[in-house]
Amino acid sequence: MDAIELLLTRQSDSNLSFPGPNTDQLEVIKKAALKVPDHGGLKPWRFILVEEQGREKLGEIFYQAAVEEQQEQRIIDRAKSLPERAPMLIIAISPYMEHPKVPRIEQIESAACSVFAMQQAAFAQGLSGVWRTGYFAQSASVKRQLGLNEQDEIVGYLYLGTPTVQCTKPVRHQPEDFFTQL
Repeated sequence: MDAIELLLTRQSDSNLSFPGPNTDQLEVIKKAALKVPDHGGLKPWRFILVEEQGREKLGEIFYQAAVEEQQEQRIIDRAKSLPERAPMLIIAISPYMEHPKVPRIEQIESAACSVFAMQQAAFAQGLSGVWRTGYFAQSASVKRQLGLNEQDEIVGYLYLGTPTVQCTKPVRHQPEDFFTQL
């Protein structure tokens, strides 16, 4: 798949199954994460790989956080099963570092670029994925249980696996709807 085809056909897919990335595919995904814009060379990203028993452990972390933070019953009931939606997850974290020229938002944006690069690398290799955020990315309890600092940002959970259906979404957006000339 060439770069233009990748950029114009990539899509998110939440219908994922086994197998997840193999060792060689994962190595490409990891390398892609590290090739993103990085003002100041801060490397403002860290990643936690979650697979096999780690998915159950993450589900327990989600469950404990939802109970501790008194979330709606629907969130509590679903918490343990959320990591089971894909064979592999990658938790993307932006550990904030004080810097005179690289503000917090730029560090988070760099980490976000890494998630996009990993998803594209997966897609280019015949895999698929979906980037999820929401409550569990903002939870102080989840951060604490993962050993993160209060200022660290969970940029998202990248769910990776094999697509279960051929998903071709129609083009919903046109460039002229979003670009103007100054």
